[in-house]
Amino acid sequence: MSHTFIIIDDNQEDVTKTQAIAERFRNLSFLASANNYDDGVNLILEHQPHLVFLEIDPSDKKSNLSLSLINELYRYLRTVPKIIVTTTKKDLAYDALQYEVVDYLLKPLNINDFRKSILKFDRAIQSDLPHMEVKNPVATYEVLDEAEEMAIQQEEEVDVNVNDIEVKITPITFEKPTVVQPQQPDQSLVICVKSYGDYRYIDSEDILYFEADNNSTDIHLNNGEMITAFKTLKHFETVLPTTQFLRIHNSYIININQVSRIHTGNTVCYIKNSTTKLPFSKSYKENVDLIISRIAGGNYLEI
Repeated sequence: MSHTFIIIDDNQEDVTKTQAIAERFRNLSFLASANNYDDGVNLILEHQPHLVFLEIDPSDKKSNLSLSLINELYRYLRTVPKIIVTTTKKDLAYDALQYEVVDYLLKPLNINDFRKSILKFDRAIQSDLPHMEVKNPVATYEVLDEAEEMAIQQEEEVDVNVNDIEVKITPITFEKPTVVQPQQPDQSLVICVKSYGDYRYIDSEDILYFEADNNSTDIHLNNGEMITAFKTLKHFETVLPTTQFLRIHNSYIININQVSRIHTGNTVCYIKNSTTKLPFSKSYKENVDLIISRIAGGNYLEI
């Protein structure tokens, strides 16, 4: 069975290198590539591949690539593709493991490490399909030379004479069963703030904004409550879905769905149903422009 894959990386040269290595494995089939968050999500939703090679620390920050892309997939897909992270730094390895990625590969990619990752991917696929046994998984993925291919073709059909009756035996290939998961209604993202065994669950739609407070972050809710999480604002910027949350200032990440007004002259954003207004800085002006664009892209009338 051929496993399809997509590459999401802001560096097109790295895309080409990853594709070249992956194509050395005969049961991996390349579908497409993307260089930014939105195109990557759209490609995955369109093709629903088995595997995604994902850059999470891009050199081009405008690409918005991060681990939050994985969260976005859970909003739409019953079965999320397996993810192999490909990046240049070790810093985000622990965070990536929290998202249950198959593996974390450092660039430049090494063929031996890549092979191990593909075997981990194969094992992860099999663990999703109980009662299926795969013998010699390495042979499933290694590229065979011409002599091996001919030997396999010769073994595929064997003639046997039984009671003077010629019987042609052809090996039967069993397709992997499709795992049907129950349909779940679309749900907003639930954020869990964990502290010493205390699990606090917050609906992302209830969040107005995140505010930096030294090495912790204050989460402001629409009911007036404030919750402190012992993570930096940078951490939240990395893991939150950029389709809903964008950083507008060194001290603030805002919920796009809670914006009621943007005054570019005064460089402030206003929060719905409140007198709260948050400043935005020039360094995050592009994110503010993106908020304006996304609001205009919905059910929108400008007068």
